[in-house]
Amino acid sequence: MKRIGLLSDTHAYWDERFAKHFAEVDEVWHAGDIGSTELAERFQTLGKPFRAVCGNVDGGDLRRMFPEILRFRCEEAEVLIKHIGGYPGHYDRSIATLLRQNPPDLFVSGHSHILKVQYDHALRLLHINPGAAGLQGWQTVRTLVRFTIEGRDFKDLEVVELG
Repeated sequence: MKRIGLLSDTHAYWDERFAKHFAEVDEVWHAGDIGSTELAERFQTLGKPFRAVCGNVDGGDLRRMFPEILRFRCEEAEVLIKHIGGYPGHYDRSIATLLRQNPPDLFVSGHSHILKVQYDHALRLLHINPGAAGLQGWQTVRTLVRFTIEGRDFKDLEVVELG
């Protein structure tokens, strides 16, 4: 069983509450638009595995540190993370074929700044977009998500509103 802390679209902004909200998680995942290498390094100092993808605002250094698409296994679940990914029924064309050909158990994306947790019945996968945790963008409430993976099950999902 692993507890996951998930966020996206920080745009180089560090909120001291990140450390508090991720204190009890086993891993931290970032779905892109990290914004600076300094911020990525700050997440790495939390002492937990840090998995991330680069986003459309991330420059060369971050693109060398993190891939555009990250696919891995956590517990027994296959996870795929891509910053620009869309959502069930409206996947971005850059990832839609891959999702259809080999769907993961969990697909995570960011970019839209819209918090969304939705099950895709056609592909039998869970999609999570944690919204935006940074200050840039039009969102009125910054959010992050925590959840548990046990085997191939996702449970205990919490949305944390940062204001």
